[in-house]
Amino acid sequence: MRQQRVTILGLLQAAAAVTMLFSVVTVFDFAHRNIELFSHFRLQYLAVSVLLLIPFAVMRKPTYALPLLGTVILNAVYVLPWYIGPTPGDGNTTIKILNANVRSGNDEYERLLDLIHTEQPDVIFLQEYSRAWRDATQSLLGTYRYNYSEPREDNFGIAVFSRLALDSVTHVDSPPLDYPTIVATVTLNEEPVTLINTHPTIPVTQSLFDARNEQINSLVDLVSRIDGAVILSGDFNLSVWCRRYRMLEEQTGLRNTRRGFGVSPTWPTFMPFAMIPIDHALVSDGIGVIETRTGRSIGSDHLPLIVKVAVGD
Repeated sequence: MRQQRVTILGLLQAAAAVTMLFSVVTVFDFAHRNIELFSHFRLQYLAVSVLLLIPFAVMRKPTYALPLLGTVILNAVYVLPWYIGPTPGDGNTTIKILNANVRSGNDEYERLLDLIHTEQPDVIFLQEYSRAWRDATQSLLGTYRYNYSEPREDNFGIAVFSRLALDSVTHVDSPPLDYPTIVATVTLNEEPVTLINTHPTIPVTQSLFDARNEQINSLVDLVSRIDGAVILSGDFNLSVWCRRYRMLEEQTGLRNTRRGFGVSPTWPTFMPFAMIPIDHALVSDGIGVIETRTGRSIGSDHLPLIVKVAVGD
């Protein structure tokens, strides 16, 4: 019996040590790309550190309980602000946006179409938009008369469908890999609103890490050249926890629509316990946020992100 108790205690101590180590080291995610990869799991670190704190506090083991309490506080500093924010905005005109990485190899097309029928978004942005997905979404064209797509077979195709009249819509080839970023404009309350949707690469090697960062930096330049309101959305392959993301907000002056609505993790659906928030919608000042949440699964490894914003006084 005593041997079993010691073994369980040892496992708890090892789990506590690992959790504390990762929680602290990932504060310095800017030091190396591998550290950044582990910074995305801040919500999990918070949950695990709370769960581990309980038995050590019950057993009155301050050697572990006190550092774990500090770890809980550290992770809470990152997580809790996303649940505390301004009251939902209002305005003369509301826009409901559905953003979804559909996964190019996903053939459960009806699940997306059913979600669109249920949610009735005004604007739809899709990433990993392939030729097969282009064929599967032809039925949307009657309702979403304003549309534009760049289907590709390399997981970086992209598309927009809008029931709102678009004044212009095109794409730019984002450096350094020339992946398409959609740029569209719509007039609301006699003011232009620019809609940008993007999908940088997955930062799994040093070269791809640098490429993702360069595309993110290009978004900063793109936003800086726009007069008027901006809504920037997409699969950023970047979570809200890391410094690179915080720099994006700081340099563009945009804010994530999640603020006040919670973390809403979007990927990967095949590991629910490890899901992280890498699909985003950011808006400029003057745009109120009424709602931000994830939609039901469409068979992709991402959950759709559904955002409702308000424009105008």
